[in-house]
Amino acid sequence: MLNALDKDMLEEMAGLHELPIGAYNIRKNGEKAARNTTANIDIVTKADKPGIDIIVKPHTKGESVHIPVLITKEGLDDVVYNTFEIGEGADVLIVAGCGIHNPGNGNSQHDGIHEFFVRKGSKIKYVEKHFGEGDGLGKRILNPKTIIEIEEGGYAELELVQIKGVDSTKRDTEVKLHKGAKLVVVERLLTHGEQFADSIINVELLEEDCSAQIISRSVAQNNSSQTFHLNMSGYAKCAGHIQCDSIIMHNANVQSIPRISAFNSDAQLIHEAAIGKIANEQLLKLMSLGLTEKEAEDTILKGFLK
Repeated sequence: MLNALDKDMLEEMAGLHELPIGAYNIRKNGEKAARNTTANIDIVTKADKPGIDIIVKPHTKGESVHIPVLITKEGLDDVVYNTFEIGEGADVLIVAGCGIHNPGNGNSQHDGIHEFFVRKGSKIKYVEKHFGEGDGLGKRILNPKTIIEIEEGGYAELELVQIKGVDSTKRDTEVKLHKGAKLVVVERLLTHGEQFADSIINVELLEEDCSAQIISRSVAQNNSSQTFHLNMSGYAKCAGHIQCDSIIMHNANVQSIPRISAFNSDAQLIHEAAIGKIANEQLLKLMSLGLTEKEAEDTILKGFLK
């Protein structure tokens, strides 16, 4: 069912050596490749468009859902719509992401639209990793869109990672928080060559005592280009923090555009943004320990994106 290439890609983006334990849905080249449900987590194919509904029963705890996407064909333009219903009081891990292996000269593309309803008092950790590979000249294109509504007392932690090899990506994330809800977003992104990445994160703090933290870290190498739009709006007594740090190398281009907007006198919002190169003293310190300049550089970048 899954060949050696499929397994290598699953390990790269989801840390899976075999089929995962628990609920999962593996999509390959636009079709369902494997699926499993549990007593507390159901996965249902949508009737009106490509995609699935993931239903987590109230008060489900300690379970996980894996929904990776594999693309191993050139010229494929895949679109999927996934909806997550996270029942009241649940606490689950969701691991998604897409890997594209493009062996040809035609472009391969995946657009994933994920919508989450995090119900009252429930918690999710959502991990999404993207990467591309392949010897062909065709581009590897990934455009994820994530829409999240967090109800009273809910919590969502998002780990959004682009590992390598993605030629073009537009990452669009929208989150709305209600009373006492909390959000943590950690974004890590690497571009090289002629690659382009555009990341847009919009967070609305709608009701009292909700909070959000966004941490974005990126490395732009060679002639690649990155643009970040990180927007946070506070409409009640709330707290929010945006931190955007980028390392720029070679002839790359990085634009970081954080914006905070307060519509209530009790909204406390902060933003920080920094773009710079690797500090020479960091390189020299590691090289004094016996590393080559390239090894020292790779060590610093690995730690920065960890």
